[in-house]
Amino acid sequence: MEYNFAKIEPRWQKYWEENKTFKTPDDFSKPKYYILDMFPYPSGAGLHVGHPEGYTATDIMSRYKRMKGFNVLHPMGYDAFGLPAEQYAMQTGTHPAITTNKNCDNFRRQIKAIGLSYDWDREINTTDPHYFKWTQWIFKQLYNTWFDKEQQKGRPISELPIPDEIKKEGDEAVKNYISEKRLAYYDNAQVWWCDSCKTVCANEEVLTDGSHEKCGHQVVRKNLKQWLLRIPHYAERLLQGLDGLDWPAGVIDMQKNWIGKSTGAEIDFQVEGLNKNLRVYTTRPDTLFGATYMVIAPEHELAEEITIQEKKAEVEKYIKAAALKSDLDRTDLAKEKTGVFTGRYAINPVNNQPIPIWIADYVLMGYGTGAIMAVPAHDTRDFEFAKEFDIPIICILDPKDVEGREEILAGDKCWTEDGEYINSASEETRLNINGLNKEAGIKKTIEWLEERGLGKATVNFKMRDWLFSRQRYWGEPFPVIHWEDGEVSLLDDEELPLLLPELEKYSPGDSGESPLANAKEWLHVTDKNGRKGRRETNTMPQWAGSCWYYLRYIDPLNDERIFDPEKEKYWMPVDLYIGGAEHAVLHLLYSRFWHKVLFDLGIVSTDEPFQKLYNQGMILAFAYETATGAKVSSDLVEERDGKYFHTETGEELKQIVA
Repeated sequence: MEYNFAKIEPRWQKYWEENKTFKTPDDFSKPKYYILDMFPYPSGAGLHVGHPEGYTATDIMSRYKRMKGFNVLHPMGYDAFGLPAEQYAMQTGTHPAITTNKNCDNFRRQIKAIGLSYDWDREINTTDPHYFKWTQWIFKQLYNTWFDKEQQKGRPISELPIPDEIKKEGDEAVKNYISEKRLAYYDNAQVWWCDSCKTVCANEEVLTDGSHEKCGHQVVRKNLKQWLLRIPHYAERLLQGLDGLDWPAGVIDMQKNWIGKSTGAEIDFQVEGLNKNLRVYTTRPDTLFGATYMVIAPEHELAEEITIQEKKAEVEKYIKAAALKSDLDRTDLAKEKTGVFTGRYAINPVNNQPIPIWIADYVLMGYGTGAIMAVPAHDTRDFEFAKEFDIPIICILDPKDVEGREEILAGDKCWTEDGEYINSASEETRLNINGLNKEAGIKKTIEWLEERGLGKATVNFKMRDWLFSRQRYWGEPFPVIHWEDGEVSLLDDEELPLLLPELEKYSPGDSGESPLANAKEWLHVTDKNGRKGRRETNTMPQWAGSCWYYLRYIDPLNDERIFDPEKEKYWMPVDLYIGGAEHAVLHLLYSRFWHKVLFDLGIVSTDEPFQKLYNQGMILAFAYETATGAKVSSDLVEERDGKYFHTETGEELKQIVA
């Protein structure tokens, strides 16, 4: 008997909708199972084949668990703030909400047509003011939280102890001290700027080739006032939490690599002629005797001050050129080494020898301190740089019975493995590590540095503060006012949500300011005492709404609270989360960070949001392209004798997997 899809499917879908067959009750007497899809961005193109691939898997599990007696929460919603709707608004003048809601309607229709068993009464949309009211509320919690390093947890800012010496300096000092401790803060930041999208990109949104993942255009460095989140404070917690999760090994490795924990030492080098220190972070403080020069990143805050007058023009030209390069270009081992001498020297603390300070683009501000001590005898990049600029090379690790040993000892060949310490003693400073092994050499050097106040053992993380501002219209507005006297205040809970104003033009300015700066009536405010203020014109990134959406499904219609605590305690954590591995260091890391802050504040009951994660994989298919790389639709392709040709032009095509 033939199965009549067109007749049977709509009949049962209509029945399911009218009878709310898949509505999830909050029946706490049953065992629960929370199964979650990574909710989609509602593009104008509608669903693609990858959507139902994952959705079908969660639907099978949901139906199975229901039949096994579980109370199953299986919701759907839309991650609906995003750049495409705003770009369409720039081109046509159509409000992004109109485009977004139309796309959501289409997604809903398509998903229902597939027959998936979602509880549509729990549907959410990140652009809904009833939803982003609570995104703004969470931002307030981040702003009003500080991280207690001793307890390794976030605490309310009202519990922050103020040192007596800070109190003695007055109210301004106290205010600044508090600002420096908040998890969310406003400051000048060197950011990645996409000139095509006219917006800032988070580090995680810049691809290894220096392009913006959203549009493919190259990004450049720019200084702008930004909101940032101190996610590195939670780096250790984020690492430790991975141990208890049932996640794919690849995703766990990607998070570990992004967090980038290492152990070593911070060391201060006195700058000659200035009352300044250059601080470096190194995992090998035992190689200090081999440090023959220093390098600082072009963006380093002391670059201008360190540079002597005769070198300023040359240095400024170099810094300007470096700003146009991607991180990948700058750190490529195969590229020609470039740099510029500042004219200034620093003192190597282990032997009191002056060593030159250079500026070079292979050093980045994104890791360590933005300054390095260069040990050219035992680091390939440092060796090539030293050879290029005729800088001394001192071997301090004897490779013993290795071919080419004489070249290595003479500084004519780089040795990157371990060996026995040589040339690593100073009568003047009384440090001698000659003959020790690596572990003992590191330990003795750090102890010597700490005894003299020249350095200290340090745990370092590669992860940096999260740039949380975007120069866009179509995003959650910050509930923030900047007052004319310099004070920054947040709206009261009763004033949320802060809505977006209506605009005629949605394009950001070339200076980097958001389109919201054009909404004069919305922008300017006056308090009851006549003090004038200006609303924050940046909006939150798209990641904001997706950082916590799994919590709103628990109690989506609650306007009084973000959710009922009893419901949260029953449903959390998510038992099974299915989505793409491409979200490993963006959505998944950000969500874990927010969740841990909410846990520390007692708002959620679990330290981790997603217990089990499964990546559904990618659907591969044959595609075709011309010799120049242009893609060709499969309906314009014909096969002849095992080769593929364009049906209209006759051009031979290349078959690829895409």
